[in-house]
Parts: sequence; structure tokens; C-alpha cells
Amino acid sequence: MKLSDFDYRLPDELIAQAPLEDRAASRMLVVHRGAGRFEDRHFRDLPQFLRTGDCLVINDTRVVPSRLYGRKEGYAREVEVFLLTPQNPERTLWTALVRPGRQLHEGAHVRISERLTIDILETRVRGERLVRVHCDGDLDEEIERIGHVPLPPYIHRPDQAADRERYQTVFARQRGSAAAPTAGLHFTPEMLEACRAAGAEVAPVTLHVGLGTFQPLLHDTVEENRLHSERFSIPPESAEKIRNASRRIAVGTTVVRTLESAVLDGGFGPAEGQTDLFIYPGYEFRAVDAMLTNFHLPKSSLLLLVCAFGGKDLILSAYRHAVEQRYRFFSYGDCMLIL
Repeated sequence: MKLSDFDYRLPDELIAQAPLEDRAASRMLVVHRGAGRFEDRHFRDLPQFLRTGDCLVINDTRVVPSRLYGRKEGYAREVEVFLLTPQNPERTLWTALVRPGRQLHEGAHVRISERLTIDILETRVRGERLVRVHCDGDLDEEIERIGHVPLPPYIHRPDQAADRERYQTVFARQRGSAAAPTAGLHFTPEMLEACRAAGAEVAPVTLHVGLGTFQPLLHDTVEENRLHSERFSIPPESAEKIRNASRRIAVGTTVVRTLESAVLDGGFGPAEGQTDLFIYPGYEFRAVDAMLTNFHLPKSSLLLLVCAFGGKDLILSAYRHAVEQRYRFFSYGDCMLIL
């Protein structure tokens, strides 16, 4: 398959630059796979599509404000180090993205704050760096104090104080993501209760979103691409709810990959591990029956996953409809329910 076949035209003004004031006020395009049709609804209508025996599976990962700004010795301008994933138990070694890349190679020393400095140890493929972090005190506390919310590159503004709360789901608990699981951003506590009142169980799992969210696929032949590995876990209580559900509804592509990875590893028991599962058309789904997801970038691994689940022609037709109807796209945008 060619990656170029998973493209669509998107006017820049449809890329949401800020969240709606009300999380649950988003529009929702409902795609009915069996009937091959879609309809315009609102996110608040979600409980109408739920029934007793459903399990709504959410990702409770918490975004870390790990975009750090500082000064490199001998360089006048500000530099950026975006910490992604710890590489040792002590959390002194991390993978990171940096900017400007031409200034931050092996041997560079960056002072982030009085308590935090970073040394660049190694330049890796696709701009990634291996860095050593030195912190006088608790690293998590210092990152929370001085770090910036890692908004995606298509949001063309600096992060603001409000993003600390809005680029986080209301059920975020497990610290560790470099990006939000954006399908979950629409939920409020009241909407979760409305879903339970409709008969659905709610089961949290965790997948910490990593580098794959930020980097494009390299090869136009779909099957030649590979994804970075991400950490996931399914706690015992959630595993039981998921196992007993008559219909499993994944809130976001991260939940889809978590559940499908768990099935490949032997079923719906409690699980913990790493996944680099790359889902594209032709994949046989074993765990997920329906999904809620935001609209994704053209030619991205996330769009490929959605096309695998909903059918390429139907999903791309739905995307064209969403563009015509002026839906809001990407992280802070509207959503799609695929049944």
C-alpha cells in the first residue's frame, strides 16, 4: 500500500488552535460501518449510542510538562530540550528532541534552571538525542515547576497557563506521556456519569504516548514503516471489565493499540509491557468493537489505524465530509465515533 493514498485536503483554518470553553461541546461525526454511512451529531449524544454490557475503555496517562527551555554554554539564544522517555531506572538518562538541532550535539551542556542541567550524550536517527539529566532535588517537582506543556507543532502559539489543565483529560492519573490521548479530552465528569447511566462500564488502561506521535512515517510504502515502542498497562480491575464486556469501545487510538497488543500477548488478563504495534488496513481486529477518536493528520499512522478499523473508502469519505462541514481538526478539535 502507498502512504500517499491516505492523504486529504485540509484548510489550515480548520486546525483547532485552542480548546472549546466547554470540553463536551465538540461536534461528533458518527460513522456506521455496517450501513456505510455517517451522520453529524454532538459529543453530548455519546450516551445515546451506549447500552448495557458496553465497556468504555479510557487511557488514564498524564501528560508531563517536559518541554524545557534553557541556555547552552557559548550560545546566546534560548534552546529547547523536550524530554520523552527515561532510559534507566534512576531516570538520569532520557531520549529527547532538541531545538535548534545544529547547536545541540554530543558534548553540549544546557542549563535549564538553577537546579536542572542537561548534557547531550548522543545524536540518534531522526533528530532524537540521548541526554543525561542532572537535578538538585526532585526531578518531577522541578519539571512541574518550570516545564511547558508539549503542544503539538501544528498549534502555532506558545503554551498558556490554561493548557496545563485543558491538554489533560479529566481522568489523567498515571504520569508519563509526551502528548495527550486527545479523544479523552472531550469528557467531563458529568459525561462519564452519563455513560455509566446508559449502562456502560468505564475501564482505565494506560499507554504513555511517546515519540511516534510527533514524527511522520518515513516510507511511502506503508509496510516498510515502523513505530516507536510505547509503555502500556492494564490493571486487574479493568481487565475483568474488558473481558466481560459485550462490546468494547476504545476511547482513542492509544486504547486501540493497548487492547490489541494485550490480545496478541494472550488475552484480557492484567498486562504490562511495551508495544510497537503498527495497525494499517488489512489488520484483523481482535479486541475492539467500536472507537471514539479525533481527526488525524494526513498520511499518519493514526489515520491508517482508523482506516483499518472503519474501512479506507468510508473513513476518507467521512473526512472529506468533515472538511466540507467545517469540523475542527486534530488535538483540540472535534471527534468521530466509529460503530
